[in-house]
Amino acid sequence: MNKQGLLIILIVGALLSGCSDYQRMLKNDNADERFEAAKNLYLQKQYSKSAVLFESLTTTFRGQKEAEEVLYLLAKARLGQKNYYSASQDFANYVKNFPRGEFSEECRFNIGYCLYLDLPEVELDQEATEAAISALNEYVDYFPTGNFSKQAQDCLKELNEHLAYKELRNAQLYYKLGLYLGNNYRSAITVSENALKNYPDTKYREEFSFIILQSKYKEASLSVTEKQQERYSELVDECYRYTIDFPDSKNHKEALRIMKEAKAKATIKK
Repeated sequence: MNKQGLLIILIVGALLSGCSDYQRMLKNDNADERFEAAKNLYLQKQYSKSAVLFESLTTTFRGQKEAEEVLYLLAKARLGQKNYYSASQDFANYVKNFPRGEFSEECRFNIGYCLYLDLPEVELDQEATEAAISALNEYVDYFPTGNFSKQAQDCLKELNEHLAYKELRNAQLYYKLGLYLGNNYRSAITVSENALKNYPDTKYREEFSFIILQSKYKEASLSVTEKQQERYSELVDECYRYTIDFPDSKNHKEALRIMKEAKAKATIKK
């Protein structure tokens, strides 16, 4: 037998042996031995196997000193598995049972951080994003100068930008729909204005502001004659705001063109 064949046999044998040892450990009635085995598996980054053993020990050690570490390591193992939702639930369970425990700060942070890692696409429901923001804000309230406060603030900024981007997509869609089944330009304005109130520091400020400007331009140009002068007058104000706030925007020239047209039509006598 060549060396390569022997190596394969040794590897397979080791894997089979490991599987056999793990199965025996699952049936082991000695909780302390199972706990040590679970910790060794965790250190070897065998998170799935360690999580099963840790979970089997949560009931066994309930009310005992080992219970705190078991809950903590179970949550960490789930995080290692990238089972983020379950990990978040496990970290929350630790905080519920040990609010002043040794790992309470880290666990409070990880409740929200795990949800942040499992961020849904913008097209989907954002309930998990809202939950992540709530949990991370709660961590910052508890530990304003904590070990994870900077990371929590960075995550919160990204989560808010995620929600702002979802609103931007909605506003863009309304603008594209135009007058289809109603005045969608007004909806685009409302969504954009609310987004700027809710996310004043968003990096999408310019995009929201230009959607507002464009939508008001469309509304004015499509209005009945009696309302046009008033709406063009409002549009001039919007153009001034936009050109002052975003002098270097790629849309600056277009905003100036619209403002010139709006000024001319706003001054026409009724």
